[in-house]
Amino acid sequence: MKILGRLEKSKDFWFALIVSSIFFLLRLPSLFEPYWYGDEGIYQTIGIALSQGKLLYRDIFDNKPPLIYLLYSLFNSDQFTVRLVSIIFGLLSVVVFFLLTKKLFSEFKTNNRIACYFSTAFFAFIFGLPLIEGNIANAENFMLLPIILSALLIINQKQSNLFLAGLLLGVAFLFKVVSVFDFAALFLFISFVFFNNLQKHLKIKEIAKVLGKQLFSFVVGFLLPITITCLFFLLKGAFSDFLNATLSTNVGYVGYGNKLFGIPQGLLFAKFLALSIFSLIIFIKRNRLGLSSIFILLWFSFSLFNAFFSERPYGHYLLVLLPSFSLLLGLFIVSNKFKQIYLVLVIGSLLLILKNFSIYPLNKNVLYYANIFSFITDKENVTSYQSFFDKKTPMDYEIAQFIKPKVKATDSIFIWGNNAQVYKLINMVPPGKYIVAYHMVNYHDGLTNTKIALEKKKPKFIITMPDQAPIPFSLANYFYKINIDNVAIYERLF
Repeated sequence: MKILGRLEKSKDFWFALIVSSIFFLLRLPSLFEPYWYGDEGIYQTIGIALSQGKLLYRDIFDNKPPLIYLLYSLFNSDQFTVRLVSIIFGLLSVVVFFLLTKKLFSEFKTNNRIACYFSTAFFAFIFGLPLIEGNIANAENFMLLPIILSALLIINQKQSNLFLAGLLLGVAFLFKVVSVFDFAALFLFISFVFFNNLQKHLKIKEIAKVLGKQLFSFVVGFLLPITITCLFFLLKGAFSDFLNATLSTNVGYVGYGNKLFGIPQGLLFAKFLALSIFSLIIFIKRNRLGLSSIFILLWFSFSLFNAFFSERPYGHYLLVLLPSFSLLLGLFIVSNKFKQIYLVLVIGSLLLILKNFSIYPLNKNVLYYANIFSFITDKENVTSYQSFFDKKTPMDYEIAQFIKPKVKATDSIFIWGNNAQVYKLINMVPPGKYIVAYHMVNYHDGLTNTKIALEKKKPKFIITMPDQAPIPFSLANYFYKINIDNVAIYERLF
């Protein structure tokens, strides 16, 4: 029996090693991509600003919680290093996810090993590909590890795990606020499980009191890192800037795509109603479903709501759905009950995803790896390699190559455009708190703040991108220096 046990563990070890190796190989080309992705350009610019002593949200702006920017600052906004850290987070996510599948599917008598292997392989493969932008070092890439680790702690049903599980979700929240939906799903799961256990021994009136005490440590753990962050910005005198950036400004962002019959948040309300009804059905059917099914279905429903929360088509939003969707596939394989319902959920969610999200085309996934292979074997030049990611990328590098030798550390530049990665290529920050044109235009103080900063800092170069409206700031005391691929560069006269 001991030999059989060792063989079983050996199979799991080799499976985890092979899957992790495949994940690493799929992600490896991402380390050598050029600076091209707009969101990363913003993170990189903020990372530089933080290392110069600027305060996030007050002196330099974006609308996400602070951890993604602190991570970039910690590694000097170096894309290779940050993406390497992203790969490490991804590898750990794959291993922890495999442990989670083993725990969840162990209650089933048949096909549990197949379900574990298939779910993990699917998760690792999709997470490793650029299909849903796993190759980009976005907040979602880093928040998955604490979320999955929290799920593993909770499924063990130990009271002592709840504080740490909540703490991990609080850390995930500081990468991106939508992890609150993972918190809500796991909160409900804990409530359902404890309710069942308490129902056997206590009257209904006593259950709420005991349940509140048992959930207290989970909630405290979640709130602790958020509270510390709030106190930090409060002590710095920038709490309102922090709150406006991470919460208030995102209300309009969410409302924009969630209109229904002219009601600004009408579609969001409809989705929330559907989520509530689905959660209620799970609660009613909890005794027939079993522990693992309750966990997977709750997490999947909240993750699906999360992915569609803002009604934006960005592929990386699907990363938050990937773990629970992968588990749902395993549940379909392993379960004998409700198989047709699980199949409907899988097919229905896939159809919704294909209809609403801009997923990296399948043929371009293949070309992605062909592109790096052609480049390292000298069958493709640098310009062609860079153009694969974005046709404007070579232009960004040309601009940086022209300007960088002409500026000193005390100088500044200003870009009227949305390619913040140029700041990183030159290793400079914008004169004002707003980095890109769409921030300057969309936020009420964007143009005013930038105008005051331009008058005060007097940047040596002003760069206007061809895909933007005419620059709304004065170019007095600047002369037209050069045109690079329709990009107009102006230099200060004095």
